[in-house]
Amino acid sequence: MTAALETSIAFAKTLEPVGSPCTDVCKLDLQTGFCLGCLRTREEIKAWRTLPNEDKLRVFDLLLVRLADRGACERPAESP
Repeated sequence: MTAALETSIAFAKTLEPVGSPCTDVCKLDLQTGFCLGCLRTREEIKAWRTLPNEDKLRVFDLLLVRLADRGACERPAESP
């Protein structure tokens, strides 16, 4: 999922207006409230079409932080 989202964000940044980071997974995680594909919240998804480009770029930054946080949670603990 990491590569798919990073690729989607990179492509979306090249579009005018800024495109969506959707990865066509479109299923919300009931625990986190984030889409399993693009890591946006329901509110971010609903507002996307009306957000100014600057706000979309800020959401991309948030998505990359969420992606990094998710990766940290999924890594096995290192043994001493």
